[in-house]
Amino acid sequence: MLKDETRNPTWSYKDRLAAVAVTKAAASGASTVVVSSTGNHGAAVAAYAAAAGLRCVVLTVSSVPREMKILMQAYGASVVAYEKGPDRWSVMREAVDQFGWTPISGPMSPPIGSNPFGIEGYKTIAYELWRQLGEPPDVVVAPTAHGDGLAGIRRGFADLIALGLASRTPRLVAVDPFGAYARALQPPRESLPPIVKKPSMAFSVATTTATYQGLDAIRATDGTAVAEPSDDAIARMQLELASAEGLYAEGASVLAVLAAKQLAERSWIDPDERVVLLSTSTGLKDPNASAVHLPDLPVLEPTLAALAAALPARMLQ
Repeated sequence: MLKDETRNPTWSYKDRLAAVAVTKAAASGASTVVVSSTGNHGAAVAAYAAAAGLRCVVLTVSSVPREMKILMQAYGASVVAYEKGPDRWSVMREAVDQFGWTPISGPMSPPIGSNPFGIEGYKTIAYELWRQLGEPPDVVVAPTAHGDGLAGIRRGFADLIALGLASRTPRLVAVDPFGAYARALQPPRESLPPIVKKPSMAFSVATTTATYQGLDAIRATDGTAVAEPSDDAIARMQLELASAEGLYAEGASVLAVLAAKQLAERSWIDPDERVVLLSTSTGLKDPNASAVHLPDLPVLEPTLAALAAALPARMLQ
């Protein structure tokens, strides 16, 4: 089953992090928050900063989709871009030190995770799953970059166990395009080897390095990690989900479905297990990635005959 996170105010699960982290920043007397983001994180922080009356600065990369840039700017953030992703973190760290801005994402490279108060916001995913299903699912699959979501979900189920409301935690699965987590789970455990990053339709989780918090959540729950580098596979599944289930998911979200298929084929997931896949954001934030896989719209003469000729034969039966 899919948990649709696109119903949040800025259409992604990053709202959960931003709501808590920005609230804490406002309560602590912050005037400006800063975030490094390829889109979803930045949009969420910008929106909640606007609602809280805080200034917001977003450091992004020049390659992010136009729609992502517009969304972040529309919420009133000051948005700037860099050609190289790691440059964002070095500038952000200096800004936090020199200007006293409150970081809502991690300012380190390699990344170690986001604002710790924000990560607590992801606990609510665990709470909702428990409430909606009546018990924890057997497996939760999450698109993963810095592991914030995985860490928060694990903590949420730990809370439920501590309260006596649940007896177990689901096995947590991370999926990213190029296998940063799958590779880091291999020995030696002390090493977090970086991987080569390439353009990806799942750009929002195209991480080069796994984080310790993400790996800890996987290991503590007997979970695993999966890679899916194929943009063609992502695009096909994205359109299949949209046309068959009415869910137009972002490329990164589609990775969760592809990962579950891989794990079922390997029998890591049993047919009778209850599996939740996180659909973390909407495809409307990067529609051009889908557009290249769709036909051009025909412009017709205003006749029924022209319409009939343009439609597949099965539509007329």
